[in-house]
Amino acid sequence: MRTGDLDEARHRVGQKFCDHRLDITQRHSGLAVRHNHVAGQYSSINYLHYGADVTIDPGMLGSFYLLQIPLSGHANIRHRGDDILANATSATLLNPDRETTMRWSSDCRKLLLQIDRDHLETAAQQLIGTELPGPIRFASHVDLHSKGGRRIRQMVWACAQAAEAGLLFKGPLRGSDIRVEQELALALLTDIPSNISHIIDRADHGSLPKRIRAAVDYIHENLSNPIQLVDIATHAGMNIRTLQKGFRRTFGQSPMQVLRNTRLDAAHYQLMAHREKPDVTTAAFSNGFSHLGRFARDYKARFGHLPSETGRGQHPG
Repeated sequence: MRTGDLDEARHRVGQKFCDHRLDITQRHSGLAVRHNHVAGQYSSINYLHYGADVTIDPGMLGSFYLLQIPLSGHANIRHRGDDILANATSATLLNPDRETTMRWSSDCRKLLLQIDRDHLETAAQQLIGTELPGPIRFASHVDLHSKGGRRIRQMVWACAQAAEAGLLFKGPLRGSDIRVEQELALALLTDIPSNISHIIDRADHGSLPKRIRAAVDYIHENLSNPIQLVDIATHAGMNIRTLQKGFRRTFGQSPMQVLRNTRLDAAHYQLMAHREKPDVTTAAFSNGFSHLGRFARDYKARFGHLPSETGRGQHPG
C-alpha cells in the first residue's frame, strides 16, 4: 500500500491490524506511507513507514501480539506503564490486553511481526505440557543486542526476505508455511522474557538430537512426496530400528505416524485458510495422500470432523 492520504492510511493499515487513531504531529507535513504485508494463517510480516512524524493510538490490540523492530529512525512507545525509546538497538513487543500509544519519527521504518494470540497460547501450552496459568505478557522492551534479541531479529528479517522472494506465505498455504509460523511463535516464547519464562525454563524440553531433527526436517520437506521408512532413515544417517526407537522415545509415535500426522496437520492448515483455500482433493494430494477415503477417515480421527466440514465454525488450530 502506498498513499499520502491520512484517512486512507488509517483505514488500510487498520484493516491489517486493528482500528486505531492516526494523526500527523506537524499539521502541514505530508505523509508518504508505505506498507508491505504478507500473511500466513496465524501471523503476518510487515514493513511500515509513514514518512512524517505521527502519533498512533491503537488502544488494546485485543487478538494479537505485535513485535516492532525499527530499521531506521526512532519511536517513543508507551505500553504497560513503560516509556520506551525504540531504535536500531531496541525493539518493542506489544501485548494484546494492554493499551499502547506511539509517536513515530518521520524517518522511522519498522519491520513488524504480528502473531495471533490464540495461536501463541496454543504453542505455549504445547511447549510447557500443561495449561497456562493466565494470559501471556511479554516484557515490552526487547534489547536487540541481547542473544535472544539478535536471534529474533535475524529470524524476522529472514522471513521478510523469504516473503520478498515469494518463498513464504505465497499462494496456497504449504507445510513449510506451517513450520515457519510454529517457529516464530516458539522464538517469541523462548527468546523474549515473559511472565511464563520460568515455567518454560523448568519444562524439560531439550533440543532434539541432531539425527532425529534431520529426520523431522526431511519429513517436513517431503510432505507431498511418496517417501518410505527407509528414505527417512537413510536421510537421517540411521538404521531403521534406531530411527524407530528414537521416534518412540522422543514423540511416542513411529516415524510413519509422525509423517501421517504432519501431513494431516498441513492439510488441515490449508483447509482452514481464509484466502486461496484449496478443495479437499487438492489438499489431500498436495500433502501426500493418494487415497481420498483413507485421508477422510484419518482426518476425522485427528480433528473430529471430515475435511469437507473444515472451516464451518471451527476455531483455527
